[in-house]
Amino acid sequence: MRLFGLIGYPLSHSFSAQYFAKKFSDGHISDAGYHLFPLEDISILPQLIEQQPDLEGFNITIPYKESILPYLDHLTAEATDIGAVNCVKIDRNQPSGVKLTGYNTDIYGFKESLVPLLKSYHQTALILGTGGASKAVSFALKQMGIAYTLVSRSGQRDTTIHYSQITENLINKSLIIINSTPAGMYPHTESCPDIPYQFLGSKHILFDLIYNPAETKFLKMGREAGATTLNGLKMLELQAEKSWEIWNE
Repeated sequence: MRLFGLIGYPLSHSFSAQYFAKKFSDGHISDAGYHLFPLEDISILPQLIEQQPDLEGFNITIPYKESILPYLDHLTAEATDIGAVNCVKIDRNQPSGVKLTGYNTDIYGFKESLVPLLKSYHQTALILGTGGASKAVSFALKQMGIAYTLVSRSGQRDTTIHYSQITENLINKSLIIINSTPAGMYPHTESCPDIPYQFLGSKHILFDLIYNPAETKFLKMGREAGATTLNGLKMLELQAEKSWEIWNE
């Protein structure tokens, strides 16, 4: 049995196992399985790989998209530029032992999800959060020629501002707002990023990388202001398909 999976902590919010179970069932793929591996610390990873000899690849979610890097033997050029990975391929047939290669399929998932919603006036974005998912979003927007400002709770540095610095003018100018933080993720569904929602309008796109719940408080407030809203489910599906391609190359 070929084994794949997801590492992160916690994983109670994740739909990845259900997605792959349906994919394997629909595709009559009987020789593969997908398991959740909640790791309380990324340092447990080598032990997991040793204990799961059938594991051929895995996805990575919060909070390990960056901290996993020292455990990898090779990164693709994109993953190197981004500084975060969400997909790893395991090669156990190397003379030197097990080889782990890191990829970033979030870029593909994010771009393909966002592009159908874009209008000519969507030229500037706010990215809420500065973690591993945010790095993929930043990279994708750069490729698309969309300017962006990063927003962080930890304050100002370089191109990053604090939430308290989000003004009406900045909201009016930034017609794409992406939540890459876990704020609002199940089970903490009553939380949301601290932005001035009263300035949102019908030209805004609010994209939440969270997909559980289907409508976060962030998206609900955007919808009520007339904005176009999108959760992260399509992005999850697209990046999962790209991961599957990588594992089967």
